Amino acid sequence: MIKPFQPYLHKVLNKTFVTLIVLLATHYSYSQNMNPGFELLEMGDFKEAKTFFKDILKDYPDNKTAQLCLGRATGLSGNPDEATAIFEGLLEQYPQDFEIKLNYAESLLWNKKYIDAKSYYQGLLKENDQSFPAVLGYANTLSNLKEYPQAQDYINRALVIDPGNPNALTSKKYINLGYSNQLVQAQNFKPAVQLLKDNLIFLEYDTETLQVLANTYLIATQVDSALITYEKINRTKTDSIISFNGISLVQHLQGKEKTALRFSEKAMSTLNTTTPKNIEQQSVERNIQALIWNSKYKEAETLINSQIERFGTENWLLALRATLNIYKSNFKKSINDYNQILATESTSFDGNLGKSNAQKAIGNYKAAYTSANRTLEIYKDQKDALQFIKTLDQQFTPVTTVKPSYSFDNGDNEAYNLDVNLIVPVSTKLSLLGNYNYRDTFNDQLSSQAMTQLFQIGAAYEFLPNIKLKGIAGINSINADNNNYEELTTDISLQIKYIKLQSIDIGFKRNVESFNTALLERQLVQSNFYVNYNLSTNFNLGWFTQYFYTSQNDGNSRNLLFTSLYYNFLKNHHLKLD
Repeated sequence: MIKPFQPYLHKVLNKTFVTLIVLLATHYSYSQNMNPGFELLEMGDFKEAKTFFKDILKDYPDNKTAQLCLGRATGLSGNPDEATAIFEGLLEQYPQDFEIKLNYAESLLWNKKYIDAKSYYQGLLKENDQSFPAVLGYANTLSNLKEYPQAQDYINRALVIDPGNPNALTSKKYINLGYSNQLVQAQNFKPAVQLLKDNLIFLEYDTETLQVLANTYLIATQVDSALITYEKINRTKTDSIISFNGISLVQHLQGKEKTALRFSEKAMSTLNTTTPKNIEQQSVERNIQALIWNSKYKEAETLINSQIERFGTENWLLALRATLNIYKSNFKKSINDYNQILATESTSFDGNLGKSNAQKAIGNYKAAYTSANRTLEIYKDQKDALQFIKTLDQQFTPVTTVKPSYSFDNGDNEAYNLDVNLIVPVSTKLSLLGNYNYRDTFNDQLSSQAMTQLFQIGAAYEFLPNIKLKGIAGINSINADNNNYEELTTDISLQIKYIKLQSIDIGFKRNVESFNTALLERQLVQSNFYVNYNLSTNFNLGWFTQYFYTSQNDGNSRNLLFTSLYYNFLKNHHLKLD
């Protein structure tokens, strides 16, 4: 699954106005004393800056610059409510001070009071629409409210006032990322891609933008473009790790599992002590996934366990273990892991959609629908969740299959056959069945011909998950050269897929022997008792066994045992050797 985008703009908000502090140095009487504090603020050492300005205010309690700096240091060190209170106190003393108003407006953003901030910034812009901090702050506010077209307008205005300002360019980058995310969710890929390419005009080879662009291509199923984009992430050693991990995913989506594992191993071999922890985690995660894709389950389990010993049962490791268990058909264990994830993170994408896949696998379809819809509530229009529900819907949509065929043998017998089957699901447990079969068999050498028409109706009911009772019955009408008659036909079976990697069908079938005209003339009716058993493995080897006991109305009987050891060369089971 390709995970949905996450919001971006919060990464830049706390840094937007740091350069404003330089303006505060206009209070010359104390500038010499406060220069170290200004430097702490600009370097992002907010806690130390807070301590510094508190000390200044002990000696100069009425210094406005020190109070402003204390408010900023307080807010940026993680105490936005306290910062807002400081600025409110300053506004009571200096109600017309525009600089204080700017800081108060920013504190509303720190507190995520975006609607209040929008209204306040609008007032500031009426006072001075050429104020760079006011225009920039308003653009960021609009972006947080996801009013992206307006946000773009104001960020461009800010860049007209101060061309090339790095804070404004960073804000523009995240506004474009957020807007692109919104467009992707609406499946509007072309303008989303263009926004990301716009970022690369003023931030060439920006790693974050390239990652998002590659992910957008993947969601849009433009896999080749995604590969080209991942290959561009190569400026630093850390970038190369990100690139290898991305290429590994692309190779998997193209069905090249061995190549996917090779690139994942390249990423792992590039890790070192300076690699950021999040990149290391992403690399380990991709490597475990690649091992699973290549059916190297023991190696994947060993790596998961070693990471759990190191980090504990963190959610990303639980998700990987759950994925491994799905591949190994341990669906109940997988659900337990997903439940553990959701207990601590109810909005987890992996937890919700992964759980729905596991629930579907054990036949708990209603619960699967619930989990998938829950995913869409959190991640609106998410592609994988929509596709999952579509696939599930198809399983419970009426379907008709038509199968024509022609057969002949060395005895000059020929036959034309048409088989039509109808399945009408009534619920996730009950389906109505219908079947019509027309068969015309003839032998020109013997000048014989017979026609049969079979009409059947029935039902299938899954009374327990993966345990289904199926029954169908009808009339077979036979019109032969010397004999016209009708016979009752039926097929009743119990289909069990409850045991891991095993399936068994036990049934009774009554039918007319219709191989050729001569047999149809004899009015042979067969009563068959049968058992089908299939055993699969996680290493592509399988074993199928079928037993038939047949008794005929002419007194003959038959015991038939068929067994086959087979190997699936392809995962989609389209190529098999018996």
